[in-house]
Amino acid sequence: MYNYQRILKDCFWDLDISVDDIKNIVKSGDAKKLNMLFEKILLNSTALFHDLEIFDKKQLKILLENYQIPQFNGEYAFRRKNMAEVYFFDKPLLIDELKWIA
Repeated sequence: MYNYQRILKDCFWDLDISVDDIKNIVKSGDAKKLNMLFEKILLNSTALFHDLEIFDKKQLKILLENYQIPQFNGEYAFRRKNMAEVYFFDKPLLIDELKWIA
């Protein structure tokens, strides 16, 4: 079960959006709205991996692959995106300070 209230609090403090709006965006398949929801969760969620599970695996893969790292807060966005790629799709970890030293 998803904690929609936490998602609203963490990610949509600046917008007037409801739990039903979030559910409808996920069901809609509207790429523009999905990208907005994904980016809000990626950059603001305090429970990143759990909240990204709101998307099905296929949707999440497409959203991660198509996400463009912004210039503003780019390092932060890159780190969060890479952590999600590692967690969900076993992609290589590119964040040096998080790698295990052998």
